[in-house]
Amino acid sequence: MKDPTNPFEAMMKQAQEMAKAFNPAMESFVPKGFESMFPTMSKDVMEMMFGKGLNAEGLDAKTRLLLTLSGLTIQGALAEPQIQLTVRHALEAGASKQEIAETIGQSAMFGGVPAMNKAMELATKVIDGTEEKDA
Repeated sequence: MKDPTNPFEAMMKQAQEMAKAFNPAMESFVPKGFESMFPTMSKDVMEMMFGKGLNAEGLDAKTRLLLTLSGLTIQGALAEPQIQLTVRHALEAGASKQEIAETIGQSAMFGGVPAMNKAMELATKVIDGTEEKDA
C-alpha cells in the first residue's frame, strides 16, 4: 500500500515526473545497447573524475568500480547493460579478472545465485570481447 506521506515515495514520484517532463520517451526507455554508446574512459580520466582525484584519502577508481559492480550484480537483470559497462571500465582501471569474479561471487550472498550467474556471464562476455554491440 502506497503511503503519500512517505518521503521516498514522494521523491520517486517527483523524479519520474521530472524525467517525463524532460523527455516523454524516457517513460518507456529500455537500455538495450546502452553500454555500447559510451566509450571506455582511460584509467587516468576515471581516477581524476571519481577516484583519488576527488579525495586523496578516499577510494581509488578501481575500488569504486568494483563496489558499483557489486551493487549492480545485486540488482540482477535490471542492470545488464550497466554491468557490462562497469566491467569494461573496471578492467581499464586496473581490476583483474580474479577481482571482478570475486566481486560478483561475493554479491550472490545478497542478490542470489541467479543474479550472480547472469553477472558472471555478462562479465565473461566483456572480458572475452564477445559482448553484443547494439546500436
